[in-house]
Amino acid sequence: MDSAEIPTMDLSKATDAASFNQISNTMEGLYRLGKNSKLEKGLATSEKVSKDGKTYTYTLRKSKWSDGSELTAKDFVYSWRRTVNPKTASQYSYLFSGIKNADAIVAGKKPVNSLGIKAVGKYKLVVTLERRISYFDKLMGFAVFFPQSEKAVNKYGSKYGTASKYMLYNGPFKHVGWTGSNLSWKMVKNPYYWDKKDVKLDTIKWSVQKTPSTAYNLYQSNKLDATALDSSQTKQLKNQKGYTELNQGATFYLQFNIAKNKYLANANIRKALSLAVNRKGLTTTLGGNNQPANTLTPTQLTSVNGEDYTKLIPSSAETLYPSSPNKKEAVKYMNKGLKELGVSKFSFRILSDDTDAGNKTTEALQSNFESTFGSKVSVSVQNLPFKTRLSRSTAGNFDIVVSGWSADFADPISFLDLFTSTNSENNGKWKNSTYDKLVADSKTTSSASKRWSDLSKAETILLKDAGISPLYYDTNVWMIRPSVKGVIQNRGTWNFKDAYIK
Repeated sequence: MDSAEIPTMDLSKATDAASFNQISNTMEGLYRLGKNSKLEKGLATSEKVSKDGKTYTYTLRKSKWSDGSELTAKDFVYSWRRTVNPKTASQYSYLFSGIKNADAIVAGKKPVNSLGIKAVGKYKLVVTLERRISYFDKLMGFAVFFPQSEKAVNKYGSKYGTASKYMLYNGPFKHVGWTGSNLSWKMVKNPYYWDKKDVKLDTIKWSVQKTPSTAYNLYQSNKLDATALDSSQTKQLKNQKGYTELNQGATFYLQFNIAKNKYLANANIRKALSLAVNRKGLTTTLGGNNQPANTLTPTQLTSVNGEDYTKLIPSSAETLYPSSPNKKEAVKYMNKGLKELGVSKFSFRILSDDTDAGNKTTEALQSNFESTFGSKVSVSVQNLPFKTRLSRSTAGNFDIVVSGWSADFADPISFLDLFTSTNSENNGKWKNSTYDKLVADSKTTSSASKRWSDLSKAETILLKDAGISPLYYDTNVWMIRPSVKGVIQNRGTWNFKDAYIK
């Protein structure tokens, strides 16, 4: 089951976990993510890297699309070019930064066909980088770098990726029955998948369940084999067989609309709101094994010299995000901000999903803010279907939005890139030139210690200015039927290739 509907199956336009869960099981790239994020060979049979680390040469296996047509290196070239093409408006085009000419293409300054990727014959792919990228291999397991069929994109036009039938697939499964708006569909075994002999499941049935009690009732009646649990279920079922904790490698946080809301553009107002949040209370309400967050990068994502990366963030940057609210400091910052703005009160709306977790989060935040600031603030909430909330976030149509981000790969840059001034995921439009420079420098330095220093300094700037407000690190709790074996999850993305029922 999933708690949210699918926004798109177009990997050039997808930005969310719901979409990538579907894409990652119906499509495949050079590599797959196995257990503990270990890269496993997908379409690549071999990889050669030049001594300077700037040229990658991949040999591809023979494989086919789900209509039986041949998949070749040209499908990778087409896919990557399509994603960086400004006309596509991909929100993930920034991940191609460092590949030759990618930044210039995204900026509209160079032609798409100048991207540093070429097909040599049918089964050889050569990628040229502008600089050594320490995490390049990790990127190759992420769905944005998968191939696409030019024939399918041209055939379906604007409908491409909007329903199961408007796609071609090359992964272990094909998508069936998703119309673009319905809440149930299937994945069925792909007869043209290159490794179909090792795919044991014939069908995976999916349904969207937004109410945990309904989902668990379906689990108990054997109509679901896996379901997420809410706070009360987590406590009740902790010792039951099938109880499974899944670290999402994710942080939920508040984005403030700095570009369109003059009150939230004030740093003291943002700091006041951050100090008023009861993070411990929120995680208790939400359940699972979620932990209060005081950094953007989640804990347990990356280690630096044997220590968790988040230890590099000074405590002075974390004090704005206490586990329990600091109401006295919050009011002090609020009064300072209101004085600077020349007003005595203001109103704002909190936007989130219409899921159980989304409703509980906005309710808790509204209570936190009203109880701390009284008549100084007027707080309303709006909970919308995930697809609608996502489009509003992207359009900047919000005051404060509850956002979540799961690492695309196990590195802090997956989070810190988001809040550079030109990043399409920076929906609130927070800007800081020093932050931008540090993130950029972290990508070009050849020194590992300098890179970690750049990243931690950048994150410190973001946190001290309350550019965003971390809420919690996301660890979901699921009931997964004990008879279901071989399922892998990495940071919120499921891998069913090796799954089977015992």
